[in-house]
Amino acid sequence: MTSALHRLVADLGDAVSTDPDRLLAVRSDRSGFRSPGTPLAVVDATRVEQVQATLRIASELHVPVVPRGAGTGLAGGGNGTDGAIVLSVAGMNRILEICPEDGLAVVEPGVINADLNAALLSHGLWFAPDPASKAIASVGGNIATNAGGLLCAKYGVTREAVLGLSVVLADGRLLTTGSRTVKGVTGYDLTSLLVGSEGTLGVIVAATVRAQPLPSGGVCTIGALFPSVEAAAAASAAITAARLRPAVMELLDAPSMRVIAAYLGEDAVRDAMGPVSGDAYLLVQFDGGGAEDEAAAAMPLIVASGGAASLSADEEAGERMLQIRRAYQPALAATGEVLVEDVCVPRSRMPQMFQAIETISAKYDVPIPTIAHAGDGNLHPNFVFPPGEVPEHVWAAGDELFRAALELGGTLTGEHGVGLLKRRWLADELGETSYELQQRLKAVFDPLGILNPGKVF
Repeated sequence: MTSALHRLVADLGDAVSTDPDRLLAVRSDRSGFRSPGTPLAVVDATRVEQVQATLRIASELHVPVVPRGAGTGLAGGGNGTDGAIVLSVAGMNRILEICPEDGLAVVEPGVINADLNAALLSHGLWFAPDPASKAIASVGGNIATNAGGLLCAKYGVTREAVLGLSVVLADGRLLTTGSRTVKGVTGYDLTSLLVGSEGTLGVIVAATVRAQPLPSGGVCTIGALFPSVEAAAAASAAITAARLRPAVMELLDAPSMRVIAAYLGEDAVRDAMGPVSGDAYLLVQFDGGGAEDEAAAAMPLIVASGGAASLSADEEAGERMLQIRRAYQPALAATGEVLVEDVCVPRSRMPQMFQAIETISAKYDVPIPTIAHAGDGNLHPNFVFPPGEVPEHVWAAGDELFRAALELGGTLTGEHGVGLLKRRWLADELGETSYELQQRLKAVFDPLGILNPGKVF
């Protein structure tokens, strides 16, 4: 390990850090989990050549490498592990090109979502992936986890927004995938394979992404209170069953609303969303030319499920409501230790999943405030516990929750990824044949097993 550090310093100089505070910081992300042990060093890459040099050294000396972006992950996928080189690409944050004619942008992985959209705005374009952390999350991290967010039910997850990638492989070679064209079916689709691979197949150093036209027409936003979270989930399922396509459909249970009100102040929440005294709140927003008609069609479906709803065509009012929703994660983090989870079930099964969460919460005596991207069945149960390591009863509750999602025809993760936190359940979902095949794919890209070892597989 010492020889690896000497080589890194000799080749990369000041880009290499062994500062104890830095090594501590890169062991955690926003999931509430901290990896044990101490990384060997952090390499702050700002150029492709530095990424290549790091991986060549690591391959030659068989040292593990943990790729890392903005550190906003929620599954431990970018957490630095004992003896590993943490390869940070956060400093590779240039927008290399915006091409309005072809509806695309070329960016480095450290570009922040919000910064990319600010640059695209003057061209009448936007980058559709919209995680709640878009103000601090990087495009490279979006791609590594195939992130979704609030708008993906209508506009798709990150995979649909990626046309091509530049990726440094484990041995330092540079691989280019995809193209700048809308269509392209030459060979295997390595771009889609790499999206969501969580740094286990290569390190993203550039991406060609779709830049969509900004939605035209107005915005209509519905806020609705429900007597139960199951009733709110049923309303959201009814909206999708009616073939309406909201841009945003977010469901917050009563504990989630209380957390936000405590963080922002009850007056701020009331001013944006109205009285929130029910047991669940459903936020539905339609955009584009048919927004008014779709919102009008959604209102009776909400009322029929027991919701007390109000509708606004004021875009600023709708944005204030979305900002309240986006405050949820920092509000929850302010309460103490939180394990942020992520399961996805068929939209018609959301009421049953919420029932399962309530049962598990009571059984294990652990608070599990839950929000959902109800438009696509993606729930975020959050386990709240006293400061310290994640208690065993929380892991037991999580185990039961994940199995409940699978039994309902769902998946372990809709957008956060597997990382460190969900490895133990991966084979249960994939099955023996798929699990073995994916391990073999990993070995093709990374025969020495140095890229993010212990993550995903």
